[in-house]
Amino acid sequence: MTRHAREMLFYSDNTAPVHPKVMEAIRAADAVDFAYDADALSQALDARFSEWFEREVAVIWMSTGTAANALALSLYCPPYGGILTHDNAHVVVDECGAVELQTGGARLLGCPASGGKLNRFALRTRIDSLGKGVHHTRPFAVSLTNATEYGRVYTRAQLEDIGALCRTEGLALHVDGARFANALAHQNCAPAELSWRAGVDVLSLGFTKNGAMNAEAVILFDPARADEARRRRKRAGHLLSKGRYIAAQLHAMLEDDLWFANARKANAAAAALVPAAGDRLLHPVEANELFLSLSADEMAHLRAQGFGFHELEPGVARFVTSWHQEVADVAPLASALAAL
Repeated sequence: MTRHAREMLFYSDNTAPVHPKVMEAIRAADAVDFAYDADALSQALDARFSEWFEREVAVIWMSTGTAANALALSLYCPPYGGILTHDNAHVVVDECGAVELQTGGARLLGCPASGGKLNRFALRTRIDSLGKGVHHTRPFAVSLTNATEYGRVYTRAQLEDIGALCRTEGLALHVDGARFANALAHQNCAPAELSWRAGVDVLSLGFTKNGAMNAEAVILFDPARADEARRRRKRAGHLLSKGRYIAAQLHAMLEDDLWFANARKANAAAAALVPAAGDRLLHPVEANELFLSLSADEMAHLRAQGFGFHELEPGVARFVTSWHQEVADVAPLASALAAL
């Protein structure tokens, strides 16, 4: 596939290549070392990320975001419990029951809210709708996504508001951070601001969409849970025998703030498409996703020009920009949208 053809793909940021610096780190790790997570790179993750988050954390590397979410939530919700989340959250729509499997049967309790963003009112309403007796599901956790499935970003104040409700109700707060870097780049803030300082208990940190090959991590802001998390990872079949290749990618993404540079590029490319999208935009563009109202004929016209994107439902198209796309690379799409 030519470079031009690659720049026409807006299906997902998973279509992006591995960043050269990440590939270099993988090659550098290609030497004899201890197996599983006993290698030097894996053993150094806790200290490295504790510095990044400005507090002590435990890092459990994972190879997929689905596995990270399922593992993180299994630490906080028993089989008979429930997890409050958005109706269209990735854990609900796109993870094939992984959370339910890893928790041993916990229920996902959906909440409606605009733009995929939960809020105190939506959560309070859902909690109050649940029965309190032994016959009913008791919630144990809240799971939200930042940036959301609709490209919206929670501010620290919004997270703090939800975190305060969680503490009042005795609920753990989990964040699916598949695009956490994009959220941070939008807010131009430190990782701590959109995580533990805002009341988050556990974070599924994603780097695969932002330049890594297959590097995710469960960030435990309560390191005492690390032993249980590692045992659950093993039992679920996710303790890779050569974990140093995952650890190498995580280190590479932090080096010289590569995570930030990549997320900023992806966000900038999305922002460059906003003027051309005009009133077709269905949600504000705060990260690297655009959701547009397009007719079937308009979608067909764009596809005929070689542009690839997802039709989420009739009349709704999603375009996702990636770290490898400069503003100039998305200019052809901007021109095509403006001409519709």
